[in-house]
Amino acid sequence: MQVSSSSILPPGNVIQAQPLFLNSSALLRRKNGVLYCTMKSTSHSHTQTATEEKQQQKSPQKIKVPPQKQMKEVSKIGADYEAVIGIETHVQLSTLTKAFCSCPYSYGAQPNTCICPVCMGLPGALPVLNSKVIECAVKLALALNCRLSFSSKFDRKQYFYPDLPKGYQISQFDIPIATGGSIDLDLPLEFGGGHRRFGITRIHMEEDAGKLMHSGNGSYSQVDLNRAGVPLLEIVSEPDMRTGIEASEYAAELQRVVRYLGVSNGNMQEGSLRCDVNVSVRPIGQAEFGTKVEIKNLNSFSAINRAIDFEISRQVNLHSQGQQDSIVQETRLWEEGAQKTVTMRKKEGLADYRYFPEPDLPEVVLTKAYMDSVGKSLPELPEAKRRRYEEMGLSMQDVLFLANDIAVADFFDATIQKGADVKLAANWIMGDIAAYLKNEKLSINDIKLVPHELAELIASIKSGTISGKIGKEVKKWVGGALGSVSYSRLLGKTMQITDLVDIEKMVDKVIAENPKQLEQYRSGKTKLQGYFAGQFTEQVMKASKGKANPGILNKVLVEKLNAKV
Repeated sequence: MQVSSSSILPPGNVIQAQPLFLNSSALLRRKNGVLYCTMKSTSHSHTQTATEEKQQQKSPQKIKVPPQKQMKEVSKIGADYEAVIGIETHVQLSTLTKAFCSCPYSYGAQPNTCICPVCMGLPGALPVLNSKVIECAVKLALALNCRLSFSSKFDRKQYFYPDLPKGYQISQFDIPIATGGSIDLDLPLEFGGGHRRFGITRIHMEEDAGKLMHSGNGSYSQVDLNRAGVPLLEIVSEPDMRTGIEASEYAAELQRVVRYLGVSNGNMQEGSLRCDVNVSVRPIGQAEFGTKVEIKNLNSFSAINRAIDFEISRQVNLHSQGQQDSIVQETRLWEEGAQKTVTMRKKEGLADYRYFPEPDLPEVVLTKAYMDSVGKSLPELPEAKRRRYEEMGLSMQDVLFLANDIAVADFFDATIQKGADVKLAANWIMGDIAAYLKNEKLSINDIKLVPHELAELIASIKSGTISGKIGKEVKKWVGGALGSVSYSRLLGKTMQITDLVDIEKMVDKVIAENPKQLEQYRSGKTKLQGYFAGQFTEQVMKASKGKANPGILNKVLVEKLNAKV
């Protein structure tokens, strides 16, 4: 296998075009039984880029910006200028095998262990389309209200980069599988709330490239082709967003939708959901767009928000200083530590990818019957679920929390289907259960408490069978402290004592054991009466192990303490 050193590569890097087995620094080499491709750096100019790309794989440091301060700064900018924001989102599909071959893909696997001749782009290897990719694309298109193409095709997108073994990417160009959709979302209350609808330009299918792993000093890079050929859906939005919070909430809603559909896990830290943001600024009232700047290296929704707001501020400052011509079309990286965008590479005109139809793949032809069958399989989506929860009388804060995670929403729905009070069920899930999950770093599917048990617990508290305090203890037990202990047995042990005779016996016993306090109480010292009454109540509750019904206990205790001797 020969690779020409004249291939187009990032500045400062070349692939050594030397005979494979004649030199220790050859193009491909084995390391611990794993195949690697190595690039050596011919200058130090690439070190910064390598470091920045390495930073992209690290978990970002969380920096919180007060919502009120952020909204104030954005509104100040918006007085004279308007930002125009669009997002290109790549969603990695959760298929068992890759897009055009039978190789599985496992995140975190050893480099170059999930590859085959098709992944590696070897001569003579032919792609075969994974039908699940089409199904996922149709599901997402229908969920985003898009128009599906009855006939679409694949194209070759030509460009050269070390992690793209074929020298081209199989994608869709002029006839994508879906166009012209929209997505609805609700902004968080801390950012002013409100409903938004953003347009979707297109959805198309494509394959992912491999991954470069840079050395610590940037002197060489290794290529991992495990990810090459993994199926992606690219969702291109209309330039409808105007603030960082709108853009980050758009991305978060896309994540919710793909998770609800089950087409992707949407984990940004694994690269399963990647967003490239395009930002431009124009004076209020101007019709044409300003110069577009692309931002990469966005590893979280909060990073999307902060990066966009920084870039808006940067461009507005240049406009206000009469230096708008210095805003050029370029790709910038978000530096989490410095909280700013920096130039990655300039874009001198549009890239010429020399698209042409993929000759090794047939057209993708969809029938009305197939579209209808996929449409019927769609679950209730986040927007529909939020509107249903609103109709139940829940607040927007409750609605946004419950609908955010499909597992939480399913748990809540199953609980109220068993007859639980809607508001009480929401309170339990958002309060004690959410706190337990956060502390234990669990998902709601990991706990022992199941919906019908929570519904029974809520009903028992509401009817006075058990107190709310005991109810929380039961929840903790079933949540994990006692593992699989029978819920019914636990509930039986914590049933409130409501029998009048039993409570009177306990009260009489406590009063008999405290004659001095009883005498002081009955002596008419009004300031101390409340104190002594509380002491008696506490002792009775201790004697009953917290099971005495508070209402009945209070009534009996008052009667006994004030009884004439």
